[in-house]
Amino acid sequence: MEWDELKAGILAAGSARITGLPADDYLAVSTAGPGAGGEGSVFFSVAGRRVRIPVEEEGTLVLEHRGSGIAVLCIGRECIEGILEPVALHCPRQAYITVSAGCIYHCRYCRVPALGGKRKSVAEIREMVGRVRDRIDAISITSGVAYDPKEEEKYVISVIRALAPFSVPIGVSIYPVFGTPDRLRAEGAAEVKFNVEAATDRIFRTMCPGLDRREILRILARSVEVFGKNRVYSNVIIGLGETDAEMEDCIGELAGMGVIPVLRPLNPAGELAGWARPSAERLLRLFRIHERILREKGLDPCSAVTMCSACTGCDMVPGRDA
Repeated sequence: MEWDELKAGILAAGSARITGLPADDYLAVSTAGPGAGGEGSVFFSVAGRRVRIPVEEEGTLVLEHRGSGIAVLCIGRECIEGILEPVALHCPRQAYITVSAGCIYHCRYCRVPALGGKRKSVAEIREMVGRVRDRIDAISITSGVAYDPKEEEKYVISVIRALAPFSVPIGVSIYPVFGTPDRLRAEGAAEVKFNVEAATDRIFRTMCPGLDRREILRILARSVEVFGKNRVYSNVIIGLGETDAEMEDCIGELAGMGVIPVLRPLNPAGELAGWARPSAERLLRLFRIHERILREKGLDPCSAVTMCSACTGCDMVPGRDA
């Protein structure tokens, strides 16, 4: 089985149960993103390519830990040997930190508002990064919206200033407002990721009431002017009811602006807990479309130095997973 087929199958399956020796040393727990509120996850790597696998007692797949990070993953009739990668903060080789682990908005696919998470202090975040400094190549900052987007941005900027002395690239993914790209760039951010979330305005209005997808697109266009080529990203969730044609149009619109889409398979959670994950066949189909459009537009996710496209754990990434 080729790596892209294997990864698509793992992402479609959604989780694994761990057998064999304890793997606690390799377990990462998330307060935002696809794994928020779950039991944790591991990063399974084969020949330098990785996938993040949520861990559940009733997991669909079986991952046997044989000790010292050596593991065997069985999917269908195929078993593949790889390694479990050590995690710095949230993922390998990055300090990926959620600043405010709560949110005033209520996107239907997200469980973060229900978790009631708190905001980390600047001192706490600086101490967290200090603990893993020898194990990271980058810092990535994400955040819910604790009070309002303008206040959240201001607080995140105070975090960036406190982390600047670590002298590694800093990526930022927050809910943006007018001027956010310029202010983040002025503070030294290397990359940004502002998420349009859904492939169409219609689906976005249903999934994220009170938020403005068109404004996010305008801010993304400005971000490309400020940060340059291959430094601006945007999550688009696969599985919210869009067609393949609608997803292709969305990828084309973003890439045409110079934005690299990050295609994120739906993790059924929040109000969508009963929804189905996208199939492996659909993930592969959209991966091929994604590859083609990025190639046509001269965009390369392999250039990413922070955040999701540098990690590759949760998504199929053109150039890295081919």
